[in-house]
Amino acid sequence: MNIQLISKNALVGAATQGIGAGIALELAKCGANVTVMARNEEKLKSFVASLPVINEKQKHQYLVADFSDFEKYRGIILEYFKNNSIDILVNNTNGPEPGVALEKKVDDYQKAFDLVFKTVCETTNLALPYMIRQNHGRIINVSSLSVKSPINNLVLSNAIRSAVAAWAKTLANEVAQHNITVNNVLTGYFDTERIKKLIDHEAEKSNQSVEEIKKGREDKIPMKRLGKPEEYGYLVAFLASEYAAYLTGTNIPLDGGLNNTY
Repeated sequence: MNIQLISKNALVGAATQGIGAGIALELAKCGANVTVMARNEEKLKSFVASLPVINEKQKHQYLVADFSDFEKYRGIILEYFKNNSIDILVNNTNGPEPGVALEKKVDDYQKAFDLVFKTVCETTNLALPYMIRQNHGRIINVSSLSVKSPINNLVLSNAIRSAVAAWAKTLANEVAQHNITVNNVLTGYFDTERIKKLIDHEAEKSNQSVEEIKKGREDKIPMKRLGKPEEYGYLVAFLASEYAAYLTGTNIPLDGGLNNTY
């Protein structure tokens, strides 16, 4: 299977490190013109400069945007779509703060909703008119295994990502007639800064060391290891390609088999 995304324009959120970076890198390797979004301009510049260019027409760019400030983000993304259209949208944001239900207030849920749901919905709504006109598009949401089963200490993510999954399935049914696919990738444990922060937070709340908690997570995974960001990129590149033209409205676990052990 030779995935070719030459001349396709992709927009990838939270893409200077971790899963977002793995996705952007693989899409670029397949020939797509990649726009990466994040809040740190210096990291964006450096990352864009590192992306492969496989032909003279391929171009990459960046967009400075902070997902945690929705109104400011809305203004930036509206301006971007005035001059740009995309074929592939990868909705990926930094995750909400960890914590349990008993310690969270209504304002915490609103903040998480703005971060994880409203940014995804706004960006998708802006991308769709072009996709509908050209009768083709790919929307891929970076989600979590918590959609299948809530994860301890991640109540905000559990609640809001489930809302995104239900919205995405509804949208998939509505836009399928335009050859637009909408799929969610349910993320397991990957070797990223996010997982390190979650492990550190869990260690602070317990009597276990960081090493013990990490090993405990790895032991739960049938493959006995954390995922690699590039492995995430392989799946997203497939979903963005013509090979996945008949695959839509799905929740795809990418977790080394962990989902099957729930």
